[in-house]
This record gives sequence, structure tokens and C-alpha cells, in this order.
Amino acid sequence: MGTHLITGAGSGIGAAVARRLADRGEELWLLARDAGRAKELAAQFPGARAVVGDLGVPEKLAWALGHQTLPDRLDSVLHIAGVVELGAVADLPAKSWQRQLTANLVAPAELTRLFLPQLRLAQGHVVFVNSGAGLRANPQWGAYAASKHGLKALADALRAEEHDNGVRVTSVYPGRTATAMQATVHQQEGKEYDPSRWIDPESIATTVLTALDLPRDAEITDLSVRPGS
Repeated sequence: MGTHLITGAGSGIGAAVARRLADRGEELWLLARDAGRAKELAAQFPGARAVVGDLGVPEKLAWALGHQTLPDRLDSVLHIAGVVELGAVADLPAKSWQRQLTANLVAPAELTRLFLPQLRLAQGHVVFVNSGAGLRANPQWGAYAASKHGLKALADALRAEEHDNGVRVTSVYPGRTATAMQATVHQQEGKEYDPSRWIDPESIATTVLTALDLPRDAEITDLSVRPGS
């Protein structure tokens, strides 16, 4: 039985991954932004442990985590939480850039740094659920794509740095997936949202578990997933 820390477990891809791991009897530690959210996650995933830390203020994560019970070892840290705000470079204010870079890039970097001792001890796995925007930037997606391009760079650097410690690192690049975030994106785009057109979160969960379950003689570094219909 493995021990896993998951961000974004409350909905979408994160919830699908958490359910699949819980069904296998794995030990879950779920990051929550505040105490109220921690109670919701505890009710959603009986037996899981909640850890409170706000990804919107990564400079306070070390203090917050330092005042809580944490796992002694981690088989994986799964970065699935994220935020998106569309807008042209000509229109998007600095605060929008800062919010997305903070939550999508700086926070995963800091959270990984803080849990590297537990990951090294278990020769664990860091999975970054990135985005197709982490490989290409389209109009209106500049800030989000910049954060996700940065997340790819973080993963690539981490993989090279931690290889000798036995820590594996995988980036997953989903195309449009039927989640609450995708509904928000469609609203920002002014388009009608039809979830049947997009990837089921369970399919992305299968991709994440495939990377985790790969035998130790191999490592999946990058996986792109696109809608199949």
C-alpha cells in the first residue's frame, strides 16, 4: 500500500485519481486550502488525511505544514490543482498573471521542495498534471500557458536533479477534459459547454496510475492525452 499526497482532490481529475487510489486501499493525504475545505475532503474520502495549505500563498506553505502532522514517507506527490484565467496579453493585468503563475508553478515547486525528504526516503514519484497549454500557447491563453510551460521546465529540472535519489518525475499533458475548470473556460470563451465532447477525468486518472504503476526499471517522463472523439 502506497502513501500519496494529492492537490486538487476535491473535483475533476484530482477527485478521480483520489477515488481510484482509495479504492485500491492506498493511504491518501489531501491538500486543502483551509479548514473548511479539509472537512469537506474528509467527508468525501473517508479514511483520508487532510493537510491544510493555501497554494495561493506558497511562501506560507512551509509555516503551515510545519504545524501539522505529515507522512514520514511518500510514494507520490500528485500536483493536480490549478487555476485558469483567459485573456489577451494586451488586456490581462499583472494580478491575473501572478495568480496563475503562483498557483500553477510556484506552489508546486515549493510543495515539492518541502516533501522531497519523504519522496527520497520512499524513492517516490512526482506527477505534474500539466496541460496541452504546457506544450503550445494559443491566443488568449498566454498567462496560463506560461505557467504550464514553466511547470514543464520544473519537472524536467527536477527529474535530472533527483534521478540519483531514485525519485521519478512525470508530466501529463491532458487536452480538454470534462471538469468544472473546463466549464469555466467555456464561460470565459463565451462558448456552450458540452462535457460529452471532452476527455472523461477517469481517463486521465488511468494515465496517472499507469505512470505510478510502471515497474521500477522504467520511467514515463511525458504523456500527452487528447480527446478521442
